[in-house]
Amino acid sequence: MRGINGIGNANRLARVVIVGGGTAGWMAAAALSRFFNDGQRTVTLIESDAIGTVGVGEATIPPIRSFNAMLDIPEAEFLRETRGTAKLGIEFVNWGRQGDRYFHPFGTYGQDLHGIAFHQLWLREHGRGGTVSAGDIGAYSMCTAAAQSGKFARPAAGAQSVVREIAYAYHFDAGLYAAYLRRLATRQGVTRIEGEITAVTRDGESGDVASVTLANGTTVAGDLFIDCSGFRGLLIEGALGTGYEDWSRWLPMDRALAVPTRSPGPPDPFTRAAAHTAGWQWRIPLQHRTGNGHVFSSAFMGEDEARDILLANLESEPLAEPRALRFLTGMRRKAWNHNVVALGLSSGFIEPLESTSIHLIQNGLQRLFALFPDSPINPLEREEYNRGMHALYEDVRDFVILHYKATQREDSEFWRYVKNMDIPESLAHKIALWQRRGRVFRENAELFAQPSWVAVMLGQNIWPESHDPIADTLDPDKVAAAMAQMRAAYADVAARLPTHEDFLRQSGSWHDAPQPVTA
Repeated sequence: MRGINGIGNANRLARVVIVGGGTAGWMAAAALSRFFNDGQRTVTLIESDAIGTVGVGEATIPPIRSFNAMLDIPEAEFLRETRGTAKLGIEFVNWGRQGDRYFHPFGTYGQDLHGIAFHQLWLREHGRGGTVSAGDIGAYSMCTAAAQSGKFARPAAGAQSVVREIAYAYHFDAGLYAAYLRRLATRQGVTRIEGEITAVTRDGESGDVASVTLANGTTVAGDLFIDCSGFRGLLIEGALGTGYEDWSRWLPMDRALAVPTRSPGPPDPFTRAAAHTAGWQWRIPLQHRTGNGHVFSSAFMGEDEARDILLANLESEPLAEPRALRFLTGMRRKAWNHNVVALGLSSGFIEPLESTSIHLIQNGLQRLFALFPDSPINPLEREEYNRGMHALYEDVRDFVILHYKATQREDSEFWRYVKNMDIPESLAHKIALWQRRGRVFRENAELFAQPSWVAVMLGQNIWPESHDPIADTLDPDKVAAAMAQMRAAYADVAARLPTHEDFLRQSGSWHDAPQPVTA
C-alpha cells in the first residue's frame, strides 16, 4: 500500500495501547476504532475493575456534540443510554455577592448591528436608562430565556426564528457514557484486556515505553501508549517522571465530595454552581437522578464541615454516602512525553466549574489525530501537541480563576484570599481591557468566546467605565427599538417551546421511551 505522493507506510505506528478505561479511555478507544479500522493497526485497552474511576464529569459544553457526531452516535440513543439531558448553560449563585444569581448561557447575546458587538450597544443603552430601558442582558439570550422557563428544543436546520440561536450540550452519567463507548469500541475491533499493570518496561536506547506487564504475567507491547490511568499518571508520571505544574495558588480547591440524589422533579436544562464559604456546590440534573458535589479547599475548610454543607443544601434524598475525591489543580509539564500521550485526569485537572473536563479529553484526541505520528516520532509534532494543549489548559485556567477573582465577597477567609490574590498576567490583561471599555478579545483558538466573558463579568458586577465609543455611531433610538424587538422575540419563542422533559420524551430520548419497530 502506498501513501500520499507515493510515500510508503512502512513506518506507520501499528500498535496503540490505552492504559485505563473510564470516560477518557473509552473516548480514546471509540475514536481510534473509528479511524484505525483498516486491519493494519491494533487498539488495545487495559483496565482493571478493581480500580475505580472518577465520575465528576457529567456536565459538558457544546463541542461534545461534534465528538458524538464524529462517531455517528444518534443523539436520541445516546441520551437514552446515558440517562442524559440537555444543557443550555450554567446558573451561578452567590458568586459576586451573596444573594446574586446569574446565568452563563451557551450561544450569543442579541444580534450585532452594523458590525458593532451587541453587548456594547446594550452597555450604552444601560447607561442611558438602566435596567428599565435595556433590560437584563440575559433577556437577549435564547438559551437564557429557554432555561429560565424550563424549556428546550433542538433547532431544526434552516430555522428562521431566534430558536436557531439555541446552543446546547449535555448532562449525562459518565459511567453509562463510558459503558456505551466501550460497547461501540469493542464492536469496532478494540481489544479489551482486564488486568492491573504491575510493571512498565522502557526501551534502553530511546527511553520510550516498550511494554507493560500485568499482574498475571501478561506483557502488552505497543508503539504508542495513551495514559488514561487517572490522577496517578501511571505512565506519564510513574514511568516517565514528566513533572507537574501546580496552579493551586490561583485555584486552591483540592477536595470534592460527590453524592447522587433522587430527582426532585422534571430535570432543568442547565447546571447550577452555588458558591459556599470555601468553595462551591454543583447540581447536575439527569433523567434518573441528580448529581451533586461540593468542591472546596482543605486549607480553608475541613471535610466534616464540607460534608455538612453539602448535605444541608441538597434538594432531595441522597442515594448514597458522599464520596471523597482529592486533586491538585494544574497540568503535566508535557501532555505528550516520549511515546506516551496523557488524556483526562492523567494529563491535568481543573475543577469542573465550567464543565471542561470532558472537552479537554476531546480536544486532546482531536489534536492527536491532527498530529498522529509515524515511527520514529517526530519531536516537532510532539512539541506542537504540547504547545497547543498547554495553551488550552491555560485558557480554561484563566476563565475559571475569573469567577473567584471577580467577587465582592469578604465573608470568609477563603473569599478574602481569592479576591485579593495575584493572578496570571494573561487574565489581568483581559480584566483591564474589560474594565476600561467593555472590550473582549479572543486570542488564537481560545475556548471561551466573547459572550462567556461578558456573562461572567456582568454577572459578577464587574462593570466597565464606559462602552466602546464605536457604539455612539448608531442612532440610540433606533438601536433601542431594535433591542426591544429582540427582547420580545426571545421571550415569545421561549414561551412556545416544549418543556425540557416533554422534548426528551417526544424525541425518543427518554430512557423508557418506546423504540420504533424495524422490519
